[in-house]
Amino acid sequence: MEGLGVLEEMGELTRRGEAFALATVVWRQGPSSSQPGSRAIITAAGELHGWIGGACAEPVVIREAQRVIADGTARLLLLGTPEQFGGGVPDGMTVVPISCQSEGALEVYIEPVLPAPHLVIVGDSPMTRTLASLSRALGWRTDRIRGPDFAAEAADGRSMVVVATQGHGDEEVLESAAAARPAYLGLVGSRRRGATVLGYLADRGVPQDQLDRVRVPAGLDLGPTTHQEIAVAILAELVQLRASGALAPALAPELAAVRSGVPAAEPARDPVCGMTVAAGSSRPVRYEGTDYHFCCAGCRQAFEQDPDAYVKRETRC
Repeated sequence: MEGLGVLEEMGELTRRGEAFALATVVWRQGPSSSQPGSRAIITAAGELHGWIGGACAEPVVIREAQRVIADGTARLLLLGTPEQFGGGVPDGMTVVPISCQSEGALEVYIEPVLPAPHLVIVGDSPMTRTLASLSRALGWRTDRIRGPDFAAEAADGRSMVVVATQGHGDEEVLESAAAARPAYLGLVGSRRRGATVLGYLADRGVPQDQLDRVRVPAGLDLGPTTHQEIAVAILAELVQLRASGALAPALAPELAAVRSGVPAAEPARDPVCGMTVAAGSSRPVRYEGTDYHFCCAGCRQAFEQDPDAYVKRETRC
């Protein structure tokens, strides 16, 4: 995948609301298989689509891209030996020593592409239309669904769901919405009405932990308001909760491990070039009861020709 294919994949991931990182080669020192402008997409699961370099560069870029997605902060990488860059590396750049047989070097910019907030509004009233218009003005991905047409599949753990069915099937909609375990679930209505609905759902066996997450009434308390002001109050609460981090979705396991600093898989050291590689990223060579992993076929071949030389060097290190 390259060129327009990368851009098309970006569009598809964006439409699906998936987080990913875009890596762009901004400088190279030959010999190197990549060129300035080469691009690749890295998903949260560590899948790479596109081209930014060979076996030495890819594992590093994937690892750093997952950190970028987890932190939501872009970073600029310089891949190569420190001697190739001298003392002129600006502050803020990350130098990652790699030992490629080609002796090339790369500068790669990695930026996060995080999904727009997803708001699901259930109901058909002037207030819901106003709320949908306001949220779209913020660039949010917004779905407005009639109560009878709503199903749990319309939302997920990253979604914000506002139920505004005005007493028409509130219980059924809220039960379906709670099953999706969205980041936010609010019911538009009075506290008395909310207590009645939640009590009914508790009697139906809806888990209490799901019911405890329902906000009734949805939105900031502004006192007596018009339907336009109710829409503003709901949107203001959502903005406030997102800004405070209260609606942050749970990270995928691989990203949670990255953010916590705990590697998802124990890394291995290439005994030939010294590069750190993921233990599961290559076919290992077993020698004297130990598995050795390699960044590329050249390192594996060198090891197989004289394993004792590299094993002794590893022992000394």
